[in-house]
Amino acid sequence: VQLQASGGGLVQTGDSLRLSCAASGRTFGSSAMGWFRQAQGKERERVGSIGISSGTTYYGDSVKSRFTISRDYAKNTLFLQMNSLKLEDTAVYFCAAWMPFIDPNIGPPAHWGQGTQVTVSS
Repeated sequence: VQLQASGGGLVQTGDSLRLSCAASGRTFGSSAMGWFRQAQGKERERVGSIGISSGTTYYGDSVKSRFTISRDYAKNTLFLQMNSLKLEDTAVYFCAAWMPFIDPNIGPPAHWGQGTQVTVSS
């Protein structure tokens, strides 16, 4: 599985931004997907994840009610809609995929995309 993230950029506080992650391979439809981020000098954290059926989502406390994860099975694409962006959302954002049928709450992802930089300024 190859993952290609895009959509990062420089925005101001309160703005919105949508990240995309194009996935190659046949396992997109059977794998949980997620977004992680890593701010400078900090550990990588899970922003959120979405299950195989899109019915199960998880969000980190810092992004709940502001960020929304979704997936387009026809386009093999994962999205992260980010609203009401804050300075502390500045980070490199990574998309990730778990092995097929693996619960994202049990173990780490198996595949990682390259990061896309999101910078929020005041």
